[in-house]
Amino acid sequence: MKAVIFNIKRFAVHDGPGVRTTIFFKGCPLNCKWCHNPESKNIDIEKTDKYYKIRDIETIKTKQIGKFYQVKELVNEVKKDIVIMEESAGGVTFSGGEPLMQFDFLKEILIQMKETGLHTAVDTSGYVSEKKINEIIPYTDLFLYDLKHYNNEKHIENTGVSLLPILKNLKYILNLKKNVWIRIPIIPEINNSEEDIYGFIKTLDKLPEKPEQINLLPYHNIADNKFKRLKIENKMKNIPGLDKKTIIPFKLMLEQAGFKVKIGG
Repeated sequence: MKAVIFNIKRFAVHDGPGVRTTIFFKGCPLNCKWCHNPESKNIDIEKTDKYYKIRDIETIKTKQIGKFYQVKELVNEVKKDIVIMEESAGGVTFSGGEPLMQFDFLKEILIQMKETGLHTAVDTSGYVSEKKINEIIPYTDLFLYDLKHYNNEKHIENTGVSLLPILKNLKYILNLKKNVWIRIPIIPEINNSEEDIYGFIKTLDKLPEKPEQINLLPYHNIADNKFKRLKIENKMKNIPGLDKKTIIPFKLMLEQAGFKVKIGG
């Protein structure tokens, strides 16, 4: 069994508790306008050209995006940092893209990670079948759950998919008393008004259980070069990034509504 992985990030501190190793799976069913990992969209291995100019001599270097890993091979990669993860109460996080797009591989490696005794986290859009969510729940200690909008029409407009199954799966996970950190990307002109935060609060108040915490992720525009290399249109090209300070009022509004909130991570 194999999967296409496009990055392994060691010593990660923003993808769950403690020090973690984060595995990035290729492939995503969403098409978010603000995507900061456009190389994750296509599930296939890709190649891009990167141009260098040294002393007026231009050279081109071809870079491969994505690599096939067997389960055992990836488990061994994770185990290289097991001492640091254990000492920091950290673990392994599976991200993307959408890791559940390569479901059989994800489930198998989650099982093996739990047998190793490591804390496991899955960073997901939630746009998957309830059946798949149910099958990985016994092996997932924490869900990092993306909530990109509270309005279904605007969610479809900006991500290409419906919000309804995402909310349904979120309620299902919370009903089972699983740990959930909800991640809300704050995007200029899309969901960063005071009205939008009230919309999120109204949606969050309807959940069967409070999530353990909410992470507000300010938009940044550092992925423009990735879009260029991949020859993908960057629909947010001229939109400046947000400073963390600008979303402090949103953090306070959510905290006043009774939620534990962190900016970033």
